[in-house]
Amino acid sequence: MNTSNRVFIATSLDGFIADSEGKIDFLDTFPEINQIDSGYFSFTADIDAMVMGRVTFETVCGFGIDWPYQKPVFVLSNSLTELPEKYQGKVELVNGSLTQVLANLHQRGFYKLYIDGGKTIQSFLQEDLIDEMIITVIPVLLGSGFSLFGPLQNPLIFECMESKLFLDKIVQNHFVRQKPLVSS
Repeated sequence: MNTSNRVFIATSLDGFIADSEGKIDFLDTFPEINQIDSGYFSFTADIDAMVMGRVTFETVCGFGIDWPYQKPVFVLSNSLTELPEKYQGKVELVNGSLTQVLANLHQRGFYKLYIDGGKTIQSFLQEDLIDEMIITVIPVLLGSGFSLFGPLQNPLIFECMESKLFLDKIVQNHFVRQKPLVSS
């Protein structure tokens, strides 16, 4: 079975997913983006499950809305031991090495995964486990904050498959990982 780990995320122009206080208010700089189809629904329709980090899970819980995800959600955390009662049955905790987590999820029939959360995405990239990234760039400079990208052992080459412009100001790029050919 083909497996894929995909990212759909927004950043500031300078590559931050949150400001230095962890706030994501910059995403609402152009609220009209929320009134148009930027591809999120077709993206999520094509996944089996979501893997998010603890901080992202806690951020979503803090929105004060009903649980927004229809697909199974796995929270990757080595520090959480249990979830709040209201999320029981909607979210499952997973931990261990990423290869163990992925093997377990694949064994359970989850092959197409949406990877979300800064540290989680960085961890997947460090182990070269991201196949696609759709990155929407909000044209705001934050100056500092939580970067989408972190240190890597080796460069990872991605090919830009498509770029879209929304509202004449917001750019969305779709990148696919170009894996090196293995010689025989």
